[in-house]
Amino acid sequence: MSDWRDGWTGNSRDGYGRGGAGPRPESARAMRQRGGGDGYGGYGGRYPSEPPMPPGMSPRRAAVPSQQSRGYDDYDDGYGQGQVYGDGYDDGPYDRRGGRGRRFKNIALTLIVVLLVVLIGTYFWADSKLRREVDLSKVDERPETGEGTTYLIVGSDSRDGLTAEDKKSLHTGSAAGKRTDSMIILHVGSNGNTMVSLPRDSWVTIPSFHGSESGKAFPARGGNKLNAAYSIDGAPLLVRTVEFNTGLHIDHYAEIGFGGFAKIVDAVGGVEMNIPRDIKDKDSGADFKKGTQTLNGEQALAFVRNRKEAGSDLERTKNQQKFLSALASQTANPGTVLNPFKLYPTMGAGLDTLVVDKEMSLFDLAEMFWAMKGVTGGEGKSMNMPIAGPAPAGSLKWDMTRVKQLVQQLKNDEPVTVQED
Repeated sequence: MSDWRDGWTGNSRDGYGRGGAGPRPESARAMRQRGGGDGYGGYGGRYPSEPPMPPGMSPRRAAVPSQQSRGYDDYDDGYGQGQVYGDGYDDGPYDRRGGRGRRFKNIALTLIVVLLVVLIGTYFWADSKLRREVDLSKVDERPETGEGTTYLIVGSDSRDGLTAEDKKSLHTGSAAGKRTDSMIILHVGSNGNTMVSLPRDSWVTIPSFHGSESGKAFPARGGNKLNAAYSIDGAPLLVRTVEFNTGLHIDHYAEIGFGGFAKIVDAVGGVEMNIPRDIKDKDSGADFKKGTQTLNGEQALAFVRNRKEAGSDLERTKNQQKFLSALASQTANPGTVLNPFKLYPTMGAGLDTLVVDKEMSLFDLAEMFWAMKGVTGGEGKSMNMPIAGPAPAGSLKWDMTRVKQLVQQLKNDEPVTVQED
C-alpha cells in the first residue's frame, strides 16, 4: 500500500499531488536544467513537451511557453518573455564605442586645459618682460588723436648690455649715451598700413618742453636735426618734436638698441635679404656681395647702419624699412609662432631689450609686428618723408605741403596717395 495520497502515481505526477483541497503555493516553480530531454528538468518525458519552435527562430530566442498554457497562472521563471537569457542583445560594441568617445573627450579636454595654461603663462611671462619705461603723459601740447593707430618705432645706438667683445664684433664703438639711428612712423588703419621713415638728418624745430626727469620747463631750441631731440631729453622730447612738426598724434612708442636687434635676428635663425649690389663699409662693418643671402645678427646690424657707402640718409632709411619688414615677416609666421624652440628665444631676446611706452600691451606689440609684415606682403605702403631739398648743416628739409597732405590722410585713415621723391 502506498503512503502517498492520490496525487502520485507510478508513471506521472502533477508536481503537487492530486486530491489536495488547498490552492497550489504561489511560489512554486518548476526547476529548469539545461540539456534536459524535455526541456523541463530532464525527467524523461514525465512532463508535457514544449510546443514546437516557430520556423526560423533560433534556439537562443525560443519562446517560453506561456504560464497559462502550462497551467501555472502565477508562474515566474525569472527571465523576460521572448528569450531565454538576458534581453537578446549584445551591448558590448556600443559600450566600447561609448568608452572610446569618453576617453577621446577626456583627452581633448586635458589638451585644451594644458594649452590654455601654457598660453596664459606665456602671456604673463612675456608681459612681465616688457620694459614700459616711456611715459607719454609727460609730452606737452599733444595733437588730437586720429583714426587708426600710429606707432613711432626707433632704433637707437644704445650699447647697454654689450661687452667689449660685442662692441668690437658689432662695430658699434664705445660712445656714451644714446642717439636715434632710425625713426619710422607706422600707421595701422583700415585702408592699409603705412611706414614712413624720418631721416635722422631731417631739419625740424625742437619745441619747448618739460624735462622728463626733472619736470623743469625748457624753452624751444629752434631749428636742429631731428635726432638731436632724443639726445637732449630722450623719447618724450623725440615724440614731442615729431608731433609738433607733423601734427600727427603718436599712440605708441617702441625702441630697440643695437644688442637687442642683433639678438632677435639670431634668435629667428637669420633673415633672408636681397642685397641690391656689392656693399663694403668699414665704419658699419658691412661687407656683402650682391644677391639673396641670409644675414645673421651682426651682418643685419651692419646692413641697416650702413650710411656712408649708401650715399645718403634716404637710401639708408629704405634699407632699414626693407629689413624691418623682412624681420617682422619672418618673426610673425607660423614657423616661429608655433615652434616653442624658436618662439621663446625670439621673445626673450626681443622683450628684454625692447623699450615701450607705459600703455603698450602685448596685443599692441603684436599688431605692430603684423602690420610691418603686411607692408612686406604688399598690404600697405612704405615711403620716406617727402623732402624738398637740402637744409643747414647737411640736413634735409621736409616738403611741408606734401607732409601736411600725408598727415591728413593718415589721421583720417584714408588711402595714402602722397608720393615721395
